[in-house]
Amino acid sequence: MKIRIKGNSLRYRLTQSEVARLGTTGRLEEHTAFMEKTFTYAIEAVDNDKLTADFTDNRIALYMPVSMIEELNNTDKVGFSDSSGPVSLLVEKDFACIDNTEEDESDNYPNPNISCQ
Repeated sequence: MKIRIKGNSLRYRLTQSEVARLGTTGRLEEHTAFMEKTFTYAIEAVDNDKLTADFTDNRIALYMPVSMIEELNNTDKVGFSDSSGPVSLLVEKDFACIDNTEEDESDNYPNPNISCQ
């Protein structure tokens, strides 16, 4: 799971196995250890109809409706966006890059802009 934060914009990108795990367990969580504190970012399934987010105790939690998680798992839907107060939220499938990258993309979704020959 990757996050990108820019100003008041928060974007989560999920690989194929992460989307599947979110559908099975209802949550994903990653940690980044700094010298004295740990930063945590997570997605948690909720029974409502809107993406929301919260930041408490060095942890960003994005709350994603179960219906959106099911649609992400079972359709070609690429992602969902919403806002939580002043913060713009986006959760999307992580596609393989068109450009060369050193990052392991073996679990990313096939990029629809790359034609296989």
